[in-house]
Amino acid sequence: MKVYHGSCIEVHNPKISYSRANVDFGKGFYVTQIYEQAVKWSLRFKKKDKAAIVSCYDLDANAFKGYSVKEFSGYTEEWLDFIVDCRSLKDESNYDVVIGGVADDRVFNTVELYLDGLVDKIEAIKRLKYEKPNMQICIRNQEIIDKYMKFEGSEKL
Repeated sequence: MKVYHGSCIEVHNPKISYSRANVDFGKGFYVTQIYEQAVKWSLRFKKKDKAAIVSCYDLDANAFKGYSVKEFSGYTEEWLDFIVDCRSLKDESNYDVVIGGVADDRVFNTVELYLDGLVDKIEAIKRLKYEKPNMQICIRNQEIIDKYMKFEGSEKL
């Protein structure tokens, strides 16, 4: 399957060790099957006078077999709890791969309201159900990248 990564640099050989830990699904290499989403993400760097580059990879369809995968079907209470744990560095899960919606600017506004105690979990989930989830794949195991993901090229925007 084709997957994309939006950044300010071409990422030929992704290394999990370079990623930040306090993001949506924790430390890992983030890709998406949605090209437009990767473009949107990379264009954020252009606003900071950096390059906007989308790297493309072929991810073997069997890449996740035999690994621990957590997939969220939408913006659910479980998804919200996981995002909060990861962003506050309290995640203790050992998933090799996490798949689910992105806590982009619109979504994260609701997550912040919840974190600040301004809305309860029920209200946060109610607000999130009106957001169309994007999709991200967080690969948290370097072996998957090394064995099953092949760089195909990049595009400077």
